Amino acid sequence: MTTERRTSKLRVAFIGNSLPRRCGIATFTTDLRQAIADTGAVETAVVAMTDPGHRYDYPPAVAFEIDDASLDAYVRAADHLNRSGFEVVSLQHEFGIFGGEAGSHVLALLARLDMPVVTTLHTVLAKPTEAQRRVLDRIIDLSARLVVMAEKGRELLRTLYRVPADKIDVIPHGIPDFDFVDPEPVKQKLGFAGRTVILTFGLLSPNKGIEVMIDAMPEILKEKPDAVYVVLGATHPNLVREQGETYRDGLKARAASLGIEDHVVFQDQFVDRDTLLDYIAMCDLYVTPYLNEAQMTSGTLAYSFGLGKAVVSTPYWHANELLADGRGVLVPFGDAAATGAAIRDLLTDEPRRTDMRKRAYASSRAMTWPSTAARYRAVFDAVRRQDRIALVGPRGEEPRPVAHAAPPAVQLAHLYAMCDDTGLFQHAVHSVPDRHHGYCIDDNARALLVACALAKSGEQRLPDALTARFAAFIQHAWNPDNLRFRNFMSFDRRWLEARGSEDSHGRTLWALGEASVNDPSSSRRSWAASLFIAALPAVETFRSPRAWAFALLGLAPYCAAFPRDRLARRHRDLLAERLMSIFSKTATSDWVWFEDGLAYDNARLPEALIVSGMASGHSFHVAAGLDALRWLVSVQTAPSGCFRPVGSASFGDQRQPPLAFDQQPLEATATISACLAAWRVDGGRSWIGEARRAFAWFLGDNDLGISLVDPETGSCRDGLHPDRANENRGGESVVSYLLSLAEMRELARASGDQLRRELRAVRA
Repeated sequence: MTTERRTSKLRVAFIGNSLPRRCGIATFTTDLRQAIADTGAVETAVVAMTDPGHRYDYPPAVAFEIDDASLDAYVRAADHLNRSGFEVVSLQHEFGIFGGEAGSHVLALLARLDMPVVTTLHTVLAKPTEAQRRVLDRIIDLSARLVVMAEKGRELLRTLYRVPADKIDVIPHGIPDFDFVDPEPVKQKLGFAGRTVILTFGLLSPNKGIEVMIDAMPEILKEKPDAVYVVLGATHPNLVREQGETYRDGLKARAASLGIEDHVVFQDQFVDRDTLLDYIAMCDLYVTPYLNEAQMTSGTLAYSFGLGKAVVSTPYWHANELLADGRGVLVPFGDAAATGAAIRDLLTDEPRRTDMRKRAYASSRAMTWPSTAARYRAVFDAVRRQDRIALVGPRGEEPRPVAHAAPPAVQLAHLYAMCDDTGLFQHAVHSVPDRHHGYCIDDNARALLVACALAKSGEQRLPDALTARFAAFIQHAWNPDNLRFRNFMSFDRRWLEARGSEDSHGRTLWALGEASVNDPSSSRRSWAASLFIAALPAVETFRSPRAWAFALLGLAPYCAAFPRDRLARRHRDLLAERLMSIFSKTATSDWVWFEDGLAYDNARLPEALIVSGMASGHSFHVAAGLDALRWLVSVQTAPSGCFRPVGSASFGDQRQPPLAFDQQPLEATATISACLAAWRVDGGRSWIGEARRAFAWFLGDNDLGISLVDPETGSCRDGLHPDRANENRGGESVVSYLLSLAEMRELARASGDQLRRELRAVRA
């Protein structure tokens, strides 16, 4: 139970590294939390990430600690934040600080939170790996707002990650509000009196380009023989664990080989804030010779710039923006000669250097922590008003009545638009077919199911040429060399694999089984039956329960039409018994299910047991299917009473209550079909109510109150994110909606016929 929200104070939890852990994210998280706390009328706490094998003496502000390798710790952290009544979470995201592939463990935390998330992206990759892109896409979906520290970050989010502009805020890295000071008194304090000081600070690692600066020193010393290059900072802890101090020792040897060891000083320490500010204050010039352009944020650059230092830097993204218009000097990556010449020229031109310092100091006043905190506070207040909890329904409401309005008419314009002469496209950008992703047998098999459903229910049939196209795609996908169906095809009609997944094979069998009975063409019915029998034996080797269920759904009509086919009946009994076996082994009183987790197309598992048990006369199969479906329906009903399908963020969780998002049409369609199958078996009117509740999800009776369908074209949005609908309308979504619509219209006609019969009986 979530603690009641408070209104007098804003309550913000920060997730990230925290001091005394030694890294830039820890410093940033600590400084941001303190700056927000100083704005007044706010309570703050930190959830600190802890690397394996380490323990830190965290301050009282750290309310919870996560072992970054423990997935369970992320789940417990979410529970803690929900119970504690926080209203906003501020996530500090960097790929290296969270566990799992590409930091995926943090998704288990974010998906369980009851409050909105504001994510600060310390890195936005222009060329992410597949895993990094997948994780960042989910973080974007789960975040109410995103903060980046440079315009380049906004540009990448808009163009590469397709994030709406109103979801992105650019807030510069915060800096201390420090006076513009003369370096000389501080040099005296730190033991560098009479020296010209060049400074770099931060955790030492090879990507910082320190070796380039060492190579540049001989050129600088020609004009400034008193110059000293101070490298302030401990070696990065990960590097120490892997290599010890090999890198630092190599840098020292490099300086010695150039005969400049007396002019390069390594301060191997992680200094506190006051000491750090002293070192920056005493330097004559600050240098960041980073080697990689893709550096979105540099706290060291921000701090030095904000204290009014002349800066020479390579043109990584943050420096490119901050040092523009004469606020600093940019030099090429890895170019020691250019670096040395730029520093030499600045150190020998006092008026130019002083002017640059003053310009940097003046332009950085909007970056001080009080200013930065005010901008973050405005974002937190905005998302607080749009609290995501309101979107998923208030707790404790009485269930809403299920709408009984007649289902809309069948409209096929979008389905037609999503097809070409090869078949049904997988994806769309909004309502425009996306050729980039080509086709798949999954969606074309579903489209053949739609054709059969419309023909069987007495609706307007699909054009015969279009149904034939879906059938032709399936035929072409059949690979007689391995007796399996291929799945994915590129737009230029190249198969991308020799065989598809077990689930795609099972789903194709389902479509063929339906077509063998309900296709309006007798010739295609014969084709479907023949290919069904050729492809059926492969299922015997499958391990996927969903593949078994899909095959059983195809075997039900096929066996009814061909009752003497002993091979088909044997497979029906075998697959049903396999489902029954895993159900018996897994189900408990509070987890009435086939597997330890919930995934996609869930209701197809109990539906398969119900229809196959009814056909074979195995009443215990039917009973198990009904039990599992009752349990699934219960966990797919929101407190407000609307249908809430198992969110895709739940996939992979073990025996955990399902998460609310992302919600996909496939789940509503499967639930409708399963509930109507249950109604046909036991006649319980409640099953009709559950089917109507699931169908109402398409029409806007859902957590966000958003209709997913366009009744004029028959298009369907791809699902619901926590804060909005997915505006893309792909192949899977349109066929899911049309399958459900055909079933609900058939139910409405049957209910109308029943009512007319009852009225005639009363009148008689």
